[in-house]
Amino acid sequence: MSITTRAAITRRAHTPWEITELQLDEPKAHEVRVRFHAAGMCHSDDHITRGDAPVRMPVVGGHEGAGVVESVGPHVGRVKPGDRIVCSYIPACGKCRPCSTGHQNMCDEGKNASTGMFPDGTFRFHLDGEDLGGFCTLGTFSQYAVVSEWACVPLPDDIPFEIGALVGCGVPTGWGSAVHAAEVRAGQTVVIYGAGGVGSNAVQGARYAGAKFVVVVDPVEFKRDMAKVFGATHTFADAKSAHDFVVEATWGQLADHAICTPGVLTEDIVNSAVQITGKTGKVTITAVGKIDEKAVHVHAGMLIGYQRQLRGALFGDSNPLYDIPMLLGLYRAGDLKLEELITNRYSLEQVNDGYQDMLDGKNIRGVIIHEH
Repeated sequence: MSITTRAAITRRAHTPWEITELQLDEPKAHEVRVRFHAAGMCHSDDHITRGDAPVRMPVVGGHEGAGVVESVGPHVGRVKPGDRIVCSYIPACGKCRPCSTGHQNMCDEGKNASTGMFPDGTFRFHLDGEDLGGFCTLGTFSQYAVVSEWACVPLPDDIPFEIGALVGCGVPTGWGSAVHAAEVRAGQTVVIYGAGGVGSNAVQGARYAGAKFVVVVDPVEFKRDMAKVFGATHTFADAKSAHDFVVEATWGQLADHAICTPGVLTEDIVNSAVQITGKTGKVTITAVGKIDEKAVHVHAGMLIGYQRQLRGALFGDSNPLYDIPMLLGLYRAGDLKLEELITNRYSLEQVNDGYQDMLDGKNIRGVIIHEH
């Protein structure tokens, strides 16, 4: 039977999050109903309210979440009621072509992320007879949600829900941008543009991979200070200062990698990233920009002359079924800082305050703690 859940939704672009009660269907085949305890406040959800993410409206926000499986639909084999889980914002079915070739971040089950619609063409959230999708077919800004079993990854009993929520997106996306997509190696020089929730983990990934110089560019002093906590060797408020340092530190050879993880990607950031990389250098783009702007405008000679590479990264090329447990293992061992990522905690009713804090540069990552 359906239940009532309290959730943060947005009805149209350029409007804030609105707290309301929704009807939530019971799970169907290969679906589970989750009682969320914590939800991460990723910048991607802010792109929805600003009209920069082409999603179906109205929508239930949130794509980082951890909680407990409350009930399951038919044929569910991955989890059972009572299991603690992390929700991967990209599901991993394990059987499609991308999954079977080691690219779970491209799983075919994630094709409805922008609509929140399930494969049978239906929705699980409803408001006054209107269907609502959950962002990335999750909707973790709701106390309860129905999600695909393929989006469920076990969360060990000793890991807090708020930590679990972050490894559903921000942590593997940042870490993987450095380790998997950029393929940072020991002794290299890495420049990271933007030190928020994703960029801070790109710093951790580059550090763990053995980079000699991990250089961060961010205009916010608080984020630069925190970047040093996560392993940055040098931080700068602007791209020119970082470029001057890299030229001197590498004797003119420039950086091996530039990783773009700002809140909003711009053409200036991309051009700075290209210019700071040396011969055979790689620019990895993880962030997205405004929907009506094209941020990538690079003269072909800039790529050809130095054989630079320019590529995008989704979920940091991570495989959630492997990388999420692996990252939690590094956290247990003290090799990955996750508690330090959480700057502030908010109730569901404070979701707009949390995003304002993020925009004001006060948060590395805010977390919603659901009340039940």
